[in-house]
Amino acid sequence: MSFSFMNPAAFFLLLLIPLFLVFRKIGLLQRISFPLTFADWQGHIFSWDNKFFNFASALASNMVFAAFLMIVLAFADPVVSEQERVYTTRGSDIIFVLDTSPSMAARDIGGGLRIDAAKQAAQSVVQKNSGASYGLVAMGDEAAIVVPPTSDLEYFKSRLSSLTLGEMGEGTAIGTGLSSAIYHLSTSKAPRKCIVLITDGENNAGEIHPETAARLAVENKITLYTVGIGTSGSVPLDYKDPYTGREYTGYLDSSFDSGPLEKIALGSGGHYYGVENLQSLSAALAAIERRENVAQNYYLRNVNKQYYDRFLFAAILVFALAWIVRRFLLKEFV
Repeated sequence: MSFSFMNPAAFFLLLLIPLFLVFRKIGLLQRISFPLTFADWQGHIFSWDNKFFNFASALASNMVFAAFLMIVLAFADPVVSEQERVYTTRGSDIIFVLDTSPSMAARDIGGGLRIDAAKQAAQSVVQKNSGASYGLVAMGDEAAIVVPPTSDLEYFKSRLSSLTLGEMGEGTAIGTGLSSAIYHLSTSKAPRKCIVLITDGENNAGEIHPETAARLAVENKITLYTVGIGTSGSVPLDYKDPYTGREYTGYLDSSFDSGPLEKIALGSGGHYYGVENLQSLSAALAAIERRENVAQNYYLRNVNKQYYDRFLFAAILVFALAWIVRRFLLKEFV
């Protein structure tokens, strides 16, 4: 990241400030005024006796100079340049299957909700922009593709953030969730394809058995990774039903058999991760991303973000504040 000015010649406008002060000093640019004297002959001209008004007058003058400086900076066209990778060959396709059942509202991962921890860890992996395409399946009693594999990372992160608990029902249909992801990966031409299942429970809904889905993954050369999230025991839970608006607060008896998750992962060449904190969850997803990473060709492109409009807006704001101080506080007609 670098900061530069596209039009540095604009800084020559700053020479107008000392030139203005010189002209004011020699009397060429005196402020137009209409004196109205209420004193006898030889009386004193008006001056501020109050220190507050003296300060306000000086502040208004300095604000005008500051606004002029901001205008100069705007004309100089400040930009922040960043380099981004543009991939010319295809990377891996990775679909996250995220459990959205109410139990994911348990607060035992870094003091926050399980689903929030899963979202945060997934976004940290995507943020690295390794060249992979990412997809998302929401899973409950039913499952649906939310984002087909895409390289539009901002869109993926936006849809991931918008997932709500309970929107797909209150169960955990692991087989259905995996099958939905497999369907969208089966025709993919990516050199590597994988599914990352993040759940805190056992399969208890849906008509497709997880082992059946695992066999379909093997047939389509898709690797399965399973992540069991959450601690064991009694954990606090805060859940709001998205359909009724009813809020539930209490404790969840958290425990499940990780054996089935381990079996379907190992059977497809993947791995099972049991995580009980945000650090281990982030480490697990990062390890998966490294395992599925493929060599790609890319080139670096400079992306410039312009800031002239922000300096111009700030100048207008400061000019307006200076006018308000002079007109309404100092009672000057400017």
